[in-house]
Amino acid sequence: MTLLELWPFAAIRRNHALEHATIHIIAARQPSVQLLGRSDWAGFTLFGALDTDEVSRAVREAKDRLCAGESALAVHSHCGTNLATGMVLAGLTSYGALRGKRRPGILRVIMLVFGLFLTFLLARPLGAMLQRRVTTSADLTGLHVVDVRRLEQGSVVAHRIDTLREA
Repeated sequence: MTLLELWPFAAIRRNHALEHATIHIIAARQPSVQLLGRSDWAGFTLFGALDTDEVSRAVREAKDRLCAGESALAVHSHCGTNLATGMVLAGLTSYGALRGKRRPGILRVIMLVFGLFLTFLLARPLGAMLQRRVTTSADLTGLHVVDVRRLEQGSVVAHRIDTLREA
């Protein structure tokens, strides 16, 4: 058993996949909607002005489609994993290009620009690969959606989706 298969990591990965799939489904129905999601071991929260019944329907459809094998729904192009991947690559590239006093300044700048260009090209596909292998799991076997409830505080609207997996 790997670390990613242990609770709470496995629970977070499943909820993260369900969050992404739900966002895909809502976005297909409402292309102009702006959503933000955050997953944890007990479920996920969607931030955005949505109807609760629509969120419930989207969560059920997302779960059904992931369970039917549509694992591509677990990966989302706007996931924070992509952003974090790009930031780490940019940091490592910058460090590698700018360290060392023996290289002339112009060579460091050229290395930095080239490295950041490669980072730009690699961040999204590498982030998607990390989502598939590390930060999400489309295997929702035994996962149950326990509750979908609307949360409002001032002008901020969110929905909390609680999940539970049978032992």
